[in-house]
Amino acid sequence: MKNIILGAIGVVVLLVVIMIASHINNVPKLDEGVKAAWGQVDNQYKRRADLIPNLVATVKGYASHEKEVLTEVTEARAKVGQMNVSSDMLNDPNTLAQFEANQGALSSALSRLMVVVERYPELKADKNFQALQSQLEGTENRIAVARKDYIAAVKKYNIELRTVPGRWVAAIFYPEAEIKESFKATPQEQATPKVEF
Repeated sequence: MKNIILGAIGVVVLLVVIMIASHINNVPKLDEGVKAAWGQVDNQYKRRADLIPNLVATVKGYASHEKEVLTEVTEARAKVGQMNVSSDMLNDPNTLAQFEANQGALSSALSRLMVVVERYPELKADKNFQALQSQLEGTENRIAVARKDYIAAVKKYNIELRTVPGRWVAAIFYPEAEIKESFKATPQEQATPKVEF
């Protein structure tokens, strides 16, 4: 009887060890997946920031008296460019929120710029502007996809940290691992667009 009990305990211990061993690399793999997904988000934000000076310069030629909107776009882009983006930011919800707020302000300024563009049919017909607008629209779509992928990577990582056996593995081998923040829509992004005819 004693051998049966010891054998059963041995099997249970072996199963727990196998279960933990099969998850031992998940936390760092998923963490790297989150960083890679964030890198794609950052890459698309950079692409958008690089397009903006060309877009502003093209619009300036047609709508130079729309100085306020052009200044707003330029200032919003500058704020975005001043933030140092690193993987450490992913662990700091306040810094991530500030970064997202700056990106939201830039999106809002670009929306107002597009409203100005609607007032200038000759600008909308300009080939350079059309190419820039198309690139910017494509970039906005890429940003949305990159954010979606980032959200999915954060979800997988957070689930690993919050469920068994990943929770145990993280507690034992990766005590520095923390739940990561995902994207949240800013108040500007949640506001209903105002359409005037």
